[in-house]
Amino acid sequence: MTTKAQVTWVGPGLRLVGEAEGPAIILDHALEGEDRPETGPTPMKVVLIGLCGCTAMDVVSILQKKRQPFTGLEVHATAERAGDHPKVYTQIHLEYVVKGKGVDPQAVERAIELSQSKYCSVSAMLAKTATITTSYRIEEG
Repeated sequence: MTTKAQVTWVGPGLRLVGEAEGPAIILDHALEGEDRPETGPTPMKVVLIGLCGCTAMDVVSILQKKRQPFTGLEVHATAERAGDHPKVYTQIHLEYVVKGKGVDPQAVERAIELSQSKYCSVSAMLAKTATITTSYRIEEG
């Protein structure tokens, strides 16, 4: 399977428009001394968002197949980067917040484990440079 992507520099600073066979996104990073708000995430933040999205899709799919009565899911990432270039992620913690009444904690644990060990390709790539840890909580309501 081949995927194509491209970015186009649109300025000011390091503002880019990126596309990958679908809707465009803005990537941005204000240069040192630039007094302007950033209009989009940096590429490394997009990688972290991609990790959250990849694993969230897995967990939602697995919980649906297990017929769990969840009504919402959030995945929060906290990451540390190396101090030297290329400043890769070295530690990432994912917190899953599952919302719903009567959700089985064991089903949530298994869904997270399957995502991390088998299904999430973003996690598999990042695990080559970062230690990825997880936690979860269930919020009834």
